[in-house]
Amino acid sequence: MRQRVVQIFHAGLAGVNGGKRVAAYLKAHPLEGEVHAVAIGKAAPAMMEGAFGCLGERIARALVITKEGCGRPLPRTLCLEAGHPLPDRRSLEAGQKLLAFLEAAPSRARLLFLISGGASALVECLPRGMDLERLQSVQRWLLASGMDIHRINAVRKRLSLIKGGKLIPYLKGRPTLNLLISDVPGDAPATIGSGLLVPSREPLPELPPGLGRLPLIPPPEEEAPFVHTEILATYRDAQAAAAKAARLKGYRVRLHPSLVTGEAEAEGRRLARDLLEDPSHVHIWSGETTVRLPSHPGMGGRCQHLALAASLVMEGYPCVLLAAGTDGTDGPTPFAGAVVDGGTVKRGRERGLDPRACLRAADAGRFLAATGDILVTGPTGTNVMDMMIGMGR
Repeated sequence: MRQRVVQIFHAGLAGVNGGKRVAAYLKAHPLEGEVHAVAIGKAAPAMMEGAFGCLGERIARALVITKEGCGRPLPRTLCLEAGHPLPDRRSLEAGQKLLAFLEAAPSRARLLFLISGGASALVECLPRGMDLERLQSVQRWLLASGMDIHRINAVRKRLSLIKGGKLIPYLKGRPTLNLLISDVPGDAPATIGSGLLVPSREPLPELPPGLGRLPLIPPPEEEAPFVHTEILATYRDAQAAAAKAARLKGYRVRLHPSLVTGEAEAEGRRLARDLLEDPSHVHIWSGETTVRLPSHPGMGGRCQHLALAASLVMEGYPCVLLAAGTDGTDGPTPFAGAVVDGGTVKRGRERGLDPRACLRAADAGRFLAATGDILVTGPTGTNVMDMMIGMGR
């Protein structure tokens, strides 16, 4: 069963591959003239590869900004790697390179933007009064706060000179196609990658006094009719591809349309109960949970946390549950997530580990690495939130 849920997961990833999605869109909607292309995010290299596969020599020059370890060589392309989930010095350098790239584009050029999850941390230009150290402090608090991505990105946009549509003036009115892969609930273009080319005016969440007085930049007033935005892939596409693969293997499938959100531990237990109540189907969920981190967290990510919590409910039962990030990473770890089963808890205890203590310490990764339940995929070329797949017998 473990191998089967992993195969179904990979089929879901293939259904939302960034390169294939970009190539299919550009083939159906050809761009005229000389193209200058920018790709930012974890799926940026794959998306740019798809653009080159369709447009070829018509891409005069390109800029790719992606997570460390995800870059790949492409023709006429400057490829930069930067920090994630925390922005780093390279993120600020990438912001300056982005502005220089746009400044150097001819006035009659057509611009192509390819944006995927991760862009919020990978590229930044800071206002006066905000430096990298302070930005990282705010980001650490946001990531540990348990807030959802919409509220987190609302803060990121107000602390940036390019996010929340503030990059639009640098386009100088040139026709721009903005293609997105959604990694956020609701698929709001203004939230994906913190909306570099999409103005938004959502309210700020309440911030603790300990963060000090922040240089909050108001959102731009003007719209940009010369920017056309399209969403190329969402979690629903990944679910559909995974469901198709499961049915081709002869399984009955139960797709869960409601997103899995909220606290990862509680959601893991709920998913496990759903699976045990109906083990005759392959269950497929998508979503993005949160983990409120202790002051000194251990190793792990939200998918590993969810999976370990689920394994406590599944203990002794003949079933498996996969929980993984579709981008191939889960938190600040090299793992995509985990595949747990009815023996996970027993294996961990035999190695001297307490699953509940690991959950309290946000140390699920250490437990699951010891039990052999970690899932590693490497960069996937996409990012449509997390996927959970359960199977029993």
